[in-house]
Order: sequence, then structure tokens, then C-alpha cells
Amino acid sequence: MIPIFARAAAAVATLAVFAVPAFAHVTLEVQQAKLGSTYKAVIRVPHGCGTEATTTLRIQIPEGFYNVKPMPHAGWTLETVTGPYAQSYDNHGTALTEGVKEIVWSGGNLPNEFYDEFVFRGTFATTLEPGQFYFPTIQECANGEEAWIDVTGAEDAEMPAPSLELLPADAAGH
Repeated sequence: MIPIFARAAAAVATLAVFAVPAFAHVTLEVQQAKLGSTYKAVIRVPHGCGTEATTTLRIQIPEGFYNVKPMPHAGWTLETVTGPYAQSYDNHGTALTEGVKEIVWSGGNLPNEFYDEFVFRGTFATTLEPGQFYFPTIQECANGEEAWIDVTGAEDAEMPAPSLELLPADAAGH
């Protein structure tokens, strides 16, 4: 009985290794958030472009995620691209009509052999629908880029954008 169980466990472990290529992708640390909540996004960058070091990371901020503030990263230059929102968002009684549309960390050097995290925060609008929410991300290196911008939600997507699941504001959990 034990050998059968051991073989089954080994088969499951083998399938798990081959079934989760997403671990090699740029991802978000926390995979769920509620509508109307403030969210701390931690973008995890597990590798460079092929064997090259990452030198720039660009994160597009979709409509509905507002009042965005990125965290500086030692050794990197931080810039934001701002613009008007499609609609106004209430931020503690103040109407926000424009804000960050893109975050750019550049001038850094994240060798392919290392891992790093880049942080920003913002608020999800209550006008968004529950479901997947994507932060398209472009990783630039000296001679190329990895564009993690596929927002189709396809399980076999080669370059999926980092995403999380938006839950209704009254959902249980965090």
C-alpha cells in the first residue's frame, strides 16, 4: 500500500512541477483584493530577459486603480507617467480626476540569477466588476524585453500580465 501511495505522491509532485509554469512569470504576491479596498501590489520579478539583467520595469496602471503611489527602490530611478482618468474617483471626499497611468523603475541592475520585488499601492474603484484585474508589465534588458502584457486570461498564455482576482466589497476573507 505504501509503495502505491509513494508513486502517486511522486506523480502528483511531477505534474505540479510541469503544470505551474506561471512561477517563472512576473507575478503579484497577493492574488486577491476587494473592490473599494486599498491594495499594496508587490510585483515579483524572478528572472531577466533570457540571461540578461533587468534594467527597467514598466507597469501600466489600468483605469479603476487610482491614487497610485509607487515605492522607491534603492539603486533604481523612479518615474511616473500621469494623465486624466476616464472618470472621477472619490478619495476621502476629494474628487480625483487624474493620476498615475504608468510606473517606471529604470537604471537598475537585476542580474538574471537574482529575484526582486517592486512595490506600489492604490485603491480599487467600487465601479469595477469582480473578476481578474491585470497590471501589464514590461521588463527591459540591455538587448531586449519581456512584455508581460497578455490580459486574455488564457491558461496557456506565454506572457501573462500579473493579475489578481477582484472580489465583491462584501466578500469574506481579505
